Amino acid sequence: MSAAENKKVTLILPIRDEGPTIRAALDAVLAQNYPAGQMEILIADGMSTDGTREIVREYQRKHANIKLLDNPGRIVPTGMNTALRQAAGDIIIRVDGHCVIAPDYVENCLRHLANDTVDGVGGPMKTIGLTPLAETIALAMSARFGVGNSAFRTTQGQTKYVDTIPFPAYKREVIQKAGLYDEELVRNQDDEYNYRIRELGGKLLLAGDVRSVYYSRGSMRGLWKQYYQYGFYKVRVLQKHPQQMSARQFIPLIFILSIVGSLALALFRNVGWVLLASILGAYLFAAILSSFRISIKKGWGNFLILPIAFITMHISYGLGFAVGLIAFWKRWGDKRGAVPSFTIE
Repeated sequence: MSAAENKKVTLILPIRDEGPTIRAALDAVLAQNYPAGQMEILIADGMSTDGTREIVREYQRKHANIKLLDNPGRIVPTGMNTALRQAAGDIIIRVDGHCVIAPDYVENCLRHLANDTVDGVGGPMKTIGLTPLAETIALAMSARFGVGNSAFRTTQGQTKYVDTIPFPAYKREVIQKAGLYDEELVRNQDDEYNYRIRELGGKLLLAGDVRSVYYSRGSMRGLWKQYYQYGFYKVRVLQKHPQQMSARQFIPLIFILSIVGSLALALFRNVGWVLLASILGAYLFAAILSSFRISIKKGWGNFLILPIAFITMHISYGLGFAVGLIAFWKRWGDKRGAVPSFTIE
């Protein structure tokens, strides 16, 4: 057994109503080319009602290293904190119930943590869909026009230092320093946690050989809700870590404000209508051009839906951010948020 294989690994899955994908997620975790006896799998379930818990119990009967935990808080950070309080691993890896990690995910994470002088490691994820509509949404979520320079969504095979990583693996001592997750953040809890690690002087690695597949939302309504919450809770991340924010994260808000400003101006001057038409025309041209380029490679069945997906993502994120600025306007001095005062042993 190598030195890396002497490490005890805890894989945490904070889940809720993951019936369509939980089997694939668990099969991937169990198929790791890492000693099963060195892995514990903690599943923090947010009181699922779609049969997910029954599926997990079915796996429990076959695999002694799986433990099902109740997460009455029902959201990711409360689930992560519930599991972290019980985690025994030297290395702790967060995995989703709607993602599939590669067979060498654990092995490669441990190798990078051991050899690359980093505090956390993740990898680029390939976003896919289970239906034709979900597949088109996945393409939008993987496009630069859709998500800007979000490296883990838009690149494959690259290894570099980054601001944040998906499905991260951390050394136990890093989590002991950073503490638990902010239980206020329904979304963006990973970004906030990674920013916290970086503010402590930590380094995060996006490793090209740490691979995963992520299942996208299957409807425009689900996509709207997801990105509205991203924008809404990004305000709290901004308030807690202003220096960690990138310019791309403000663009949807600026887009919304430019539309509202143009409409307000149009009530008094005709130039407002010209400005509004120019803004919307430029945006639609860019959205259609990006959709055209994607469809050439991925199929013309995506062409008509992609602009709708882009509009849904950008408008919902921008509106969420604007509403968040109002909802959290008294919170600019609150750097702690709802992080429980607890350190894992």
